Amino acid sequence: MPATPPQPRRTVAIILLDRVVALVTAARRVFTGREDVSRATWVAVVAALGVLIATAVSVVGVLRTPEKLTPVTLDPPPSVEQVGASPSGTPRAQARPAATSPAVPASPPASASSAPPAVTSSTRPTPTGATTEPTPAALGADFAITDNALLSYGATVTISNPGLVPAQGWTLVVTLPRESLGISGVEGAQGSRDGAVWTFVPDPNTAQVPGSASVRVTFRVNGSLTGAAPKACTIDGVACSGLPN
Repeated sequence: MPATPPQPRRTVAIILLDRVVALVTAARRVFTGREDVSRATWVAVVAALGVLIATAVSVVGVLRTPEKLTPVTLDPPPSVEQVGASPSGTPRAQARPAATSPAVPASPPASASSAPPAVTSSTRPTPTGATTEPTPAALGADFAITDNALLSYGATVTISNPGLVPAQGWTLVVTLPRESLGISGVEGAQGSRDGAVWTFVPDPNTAQVPGSASVRVTFRVNGSLTGAAPKACTIDGVACSGLPN
């Protein structure tokens, strides 16, 4: 038995043309059997069929010659740099500048009037650049008899600092006329004797004599009715004032 020849493969264009022909045939049969069909209806049907036929022909032409189609090109995606850039010819909205604080005027350069004060004589720098400590002024002392009794008298020695720098420590020496005389009730100092010579050094309360200030030493001289005034008085080797003649 001879083999059945293979059926030709139907393409989309052939199927579309068959459908158009079948549609035209069906419409012809419908309208042929009716007598009340108007001319306008026939014109509309014919126009529709014409549109269908033209569409079918266009589709067939496209399917047969696909190489003639104009390829559609897609633009590449924009790069990161192009995203922020504005298109050419289109002005971009300029960003408003951020609000800034008012400029602070620069301080004027230091003038000669604002230079540090000159170094005083009390803190004169040494040739090596180091400063020396100011030297306190010499202390002064004033001797005074405060009250007289039958066999004694009270005495006050005022030690003064005429300078501005505090003086630290001092030595007061009082020489009585006789060794038989004694001293008692000492305040503001600590005393020791060597015959008729009495030496006084400060206690913790009078060890420092502030600048432009003074401290006092009081004591009582005992053992004589008259002629018991000190023969000499010195403070750090400087004679005291106020001694009776």
